Amino acid sequence: MPSKTTPRHQFPFWGTTLTDPPPEFARLRREEPVALVELPTGDHAWLVTGYHEVRQVLSDQRFSRAAAAAPGAPRLRPVPPDATSILSLDPPEHSRLRALVAYAFTARKIAGLRPRIQELTDTLLDELVAKGSPGDLAQGFAIPLSMAVICDVLGVPGDDREQFRQSVDTALSLVPSDAGKLVAARTALHDYLASLVSAKRLEFSGDVLSVLASDHDGERLTFEELLTFGSTLLTAGYHTVAAAIVNGTLALLLRPAELTRLRESPQLITTAVEELLRFTPGAVSGGTIRVAIEDVELGGVTIRRGEAVIPSTTSANRDRCAFSDPDSLVLDRPFDRGNVSHVAFGHGVHHCLGANLARLEMRVAIGSLVRRLPGLSLAVPVDELAWNPNTMIRTLSAMPVTWQRAATEE
Repeated sequence: MPSKTTPRHQFPFWGTTLTDPPPEFARLRREEPVALVELPTGDHAWLVTGYHEVRQVLSDQRFSRAAAAAPGAPRLRPVPPDATSILSLDPPEHSRLRALVAYAFTARKIAGLRPRIQELTDTLLDELVAKGSPGDLAQGFAIPLSMAVICDVLGVPGDDREQFRQSVDTALSLVPSDAGKLVAARTALHDYLASLVSAKRLEFSGDVLSVLASDHDGERLTFEELLTFGSTLLTAGYHTVAAAIVNGTLALLLRPAELTRLRESPQLITTAVEELLRFTPGAVSGGTIRVAIEDVELGGVTIRRGEAVIPSTTSANRDRCAFSDPDSLVLDRPFDRGNVSHVAFGHGVHHCLGANLARLEMRVAIGSLVRRLPGLSLAVPVDELAWNPNTMIRTLSAMPVTWQRAATEE
């Protein structure tokens, strides 16, 4: 039976800055790495903050995503997760679906997107520079870039992208009173994707949805599987990547020496992106909720069958048990084989399928910003930056910056 213990903490922790996790995470890692919390819905969950405990949750199939999507399960958001999404499935159902979609995200296929991502990046930076300093790196660059890339990947026509953006923005709300709007946004996405998938099945156009709609080794995704996967990929590929670009750039702007170092040593961009992913908090929960399907011992606590668990990757990525000097940004921190890896993309069977696409977008976007906008800096004091704490993703709603005119533009 679920625990009747009264939680001592309200979660999420909202914090006061965008580049540092809320201080409650550090305190819980020291004192209570598996802590009972109350969620905005009134449900309870065990918040897991230590690196090794988080990895255990992410890899242990006794902590079920499917159970978390079942009717009546504890939840963080105003409406339950989509039970048909790949994010809400356990093996063997998850294994089958992932095998069918993974071939569309091979390293070779993702690398082939680099020219298009660079083209989109250059176009947006050309427009930003043409308008003159100051400019908005959130609304004028990161958000339209991530939306354009994921819509290109899915094969969404340009005229429909603003509708997509508005629906996804609404679908990520954490405010309980927004439940009706959230359901309406999900319905709008579902209806649009239904018409799009139908078109892809009739005419192959080379994009990911077309590929996924085709037979693969004698198997194919069902119509509903295509719909839910397209919606999942759109949401993840838009908001999370835009936030990673904005938050990563902000972390560099607040550390001018590191920004200069990256400008002078552009070959650092690969490890720099990995470090920025580790260092900058994104999702307010830092991990996707799961439900125990049997009693499990975790960090000295017995998680009872039916109880919810939130593995906070945000907290785990700042755990000094895993990373030396975890609260410092180290652009050449080694993440290669043999070293501890960050968990920004998760771990285990639900490791982010689009991780390599997100990495590529960040490398191109941040590398191009650093190269093309000399003297890049915030146009307002950091405490005047605006961000919305009531959504699943912590990021700026606007990021005003200034830069120097390049010599070639004089």
